[in-house]
Amino acid sequence: MSASRMITVYGRRPGGTDDIGGPVRHGESPTTAMVRHFVEQADLSVVVLSVLDVHAVVTPELHEDRVVFEVAAAPGAAVGDFTERSDPNGLPTGQRFAAYGFVTDPLDNVLLTQIAPGYPGAGKWHLPGGGTDHGEQPAEALLRELVEETAQQGEIISLLGVTHRRNPGAIGPEGYPINWHAVRALYRVLVPSPTTPRVTEAAGGSTAAAAWFTRAELPALHVTEVVQWAASLPRRESDRRR
Repeated sequence: MSASRMITVYGRRPGGTDDIGGPVRHGESPTTAMVRHFVEQADLSVVVLSVLDVHAVVTPELHEDRVVFEVAAAPGAAVGDFTERSDPNGLPTGQRFAAYGFVTDPLDNVLLTQIAPGYPGAGKWHLPGGGTDHGEQPAEALLRELVEETAQQGEIISLLGVTHRRNPGAIGPEGYPINWHAVRALYRVLVPSPTTPRVTEAAGGSTAAAAWFTRAELPALHVTEVVQWAASLPRRESDRRR
């Protein structure tokens, strides 16, 4: 019998001693889930300040991908509508946790992968990475995917943040529409000794190509929204480790 998977969020209120949190619902933003759990469990309105950590908690029965937030009390803040809703079209749903990297070399070139035909977003340039395997920590999964998709050896520099994306009606290799919800940990990664990228045999069919690009080339590419987000972040000289 295979272990089940779960995505959770946890945070600690100022002056508190216990972490508060729980599962992220399908389609729910991790930050919204964090606010909801504080309202439901502590009757306290909070705002999410930053992401502190992302890690997997693994037992024989459960693989839990946990996002840990720094929060602050915000008495009287609007908390929104937390009603759980099912897919209005009755589509099957799926939820997965993934790790992706904004990968650069010492000259600040950016490494991207192209989504293969038959997968949602086919033809777009995307960040290297993908879903985590059972028992795998997010950073470990990203470095594994980096080798499989691009044949590059990378070093994790920092955790950039956590995003999510709901893609209703996505048609992938299953051949039928699925209402997918992905929660994604995003890291800054350095490849200190870059080589010519290539998709290795172990990568499977989701990656068609991989390539290095200069920053000036990025605006002309057909890229995913998460590439646009990562490329817009401030550059830090210390990240390049020259």
